[in-house]
Amino acid sequence: MIIYGTALLATCHLLGIILGDLLGRALGMTTNVGGVGIAMLLLIGMRMYLHKRGMLCPTSESGVHYWGAIYIPVVVAMAMNQNVVAALRGGPVALIAAVGSVVICGLFVSFINRMEPEEPSPEPEASAE
Repeated sequence: MIIYGTALLATCHLLGIILGDLLGRALGMTTNVGGVGIAMLLLIGMRMYLHKRGMLCPTSESGVHYWGAIYIPVVVAMAMNQNVVAALRGGPVALIAAVGSVVICGLFVSFINRMEPEEPSPEPEASAE
C-alpha cells in the first residue's frame, strides 16, 4: 500500500526534531523540547499552505490526513514513556514548558481555525402552506 504525503511528514518531523533540540538548548537542557508537537504544527501548516495554492494532489492530501490522524496516538504513546515525577524534580522549567506549550498550541489552533474558510450552512426550506 502506498501512503502519500510521507515525504511531507518526514520533512516536518526532521524540522521538528531540529527545532525541538534548539529549543532545549536555549532553555539550558540537553533534550528535545516539543519536537514532535512542533512537527505536527508544521505538518498542519504545510498541508494548509499547499492546499490553498493547489499544490497538493487529492491522493497526497488524503495521505497527509492519514498521517495527521495517526500522529496524535503516536505522540500520546511517546508521552507515556516520560517520567513526569523526575521532570518536576528537575525544577520549574518543566512546569513552565508545559504551561507555555499548552497556551501556544491553543493559540495556534485558534489561529489555524480562523484561517480555514467557513462553509455556508444549508438554508432550511420554507414550507409552502
